Amino acid sequence: MIPLYDIVPARRFPFVTTLLVALSAGTFIGWQRRVGLNFSSAELGLIPAQLNGAAGVTSAGVEHLFTYQFLHGGWMHLLGNLWFLWVFGRSVEHRLGSARFLVFYLLCGVAAGLAQVSGSSPGLPVPIIGASGAISGVLGGYLMLYPRVRIVTLVPMVIVARVLAVPAWVFLLIWIGLQVFEEYVSLHSATAAHSLASNVAYLAHIGGFLAGLISVALFQPAQPARRGG
Repeated sequence: MIPLYDIVPARRFPFVTTLLVALSAGTFIGWQRRVGLNFSSAELGLIPAQLNGAAGVTSAGVEHLFTYQFLHGGWMHLLGNLWFLWVFGRSVEHRLGSARFLVFYLLCGVAAGLAQVSGSSPGLPVPIIGASGAISGVLGGYLMLYPRVRIVTLVPMVIVARVLAVPAWVFLLIWIGLQVFEEYVSLHSATAAHSLASNVAYLAHIGGFLAGLISVALFQPAQPARRGG
């Protein structure tokens, strides 16, 4: 299922969503591809061994809870993440306001990173990168804010694809269900080959989604009190 756009009334220009898209794309195109994807991931990615203090490392890695959110491992990784951010982020930013949305986004990314690290081997040296954890938080927030809004979605069939307008709660519950299923398969596979081969941090998706789902209400601006007539 590929979301195309949501049916939401006119919104303000999404300054922060646009900024996050530009920063992620600029980091990948302007820096990562120049210095090398492996080097950039090792320098600014979230490495469980660093955050857990393995091998004598006690303080490095905390800032990487933020920097890892702006790194990507390839064009498909980048474009897929930024498309989801653009489709869903604009409406969430509209409801929260730009400043609150920025804080909400970054904290969901931190929660997603911690969720993935907590489920990893403490000494794992493989860096975690990508905006998908933070964007998963945006999806969780969207579910709470716009559960009945229609998401125009491209649904691939066996031979052809159909475009359907499905309620947000249907789309998002299917999406998070797939993340839980993939994580379950990874944990219960005979070897770790499936988990390593997929190269997807499903726990980060789940953790970010739950963080957004639970915390979005804290970021909504207070509604002005109504006066009785």
